[in-house]
Amino acid sequence: MTRTFNPESYGKLLAEYQPKIITTEAENEQAIALALTLEHRPNRTPEEEMLLQLLVTLIEQFEETHYPIPQGTPNSMLVHLMDARDTTTEALAEVIGSLEIALQIVNGDRTISKTQAEALADYFNVDISLFT
Repeated sequence: MTRTFNPESYGKLLAEYQPKIITTEAENEQAIALALTLEHRPNRTPEEEMLLQLLVTLIEQFEETHYPIPQGTPNSMLVHLMDARDTTTEALAEVIGSLEIALQIVNGDRTISKTQAEALADYFNVDISLFT
């Protein structure tokens, strides 16, 4: 049996919980707690599902504003990929063509050229924009 969305029931949920734009840490914590409760509720109603989606949107909006994720530099992305894939500087030298240049890039003493970025993107199978 498919349950249909009931606007009256949803209105009651909204009146009970009164979701709004989150502006403080305390409000964020309350919204997270409610979202977790709804998320773990077995057999959520369509109205509860809609409220959960609304809460997640409000939480994401608050956290994107208050906890932005900094963009990595091409060098930091390279170092991260090397660590994640257990890649040595020597292996990187084979991709770039020179151990000295690979060491300079890894140490942040040299920027990554477009040609090197293309080679690194192919090697790590990632988008070239990570290195440019």
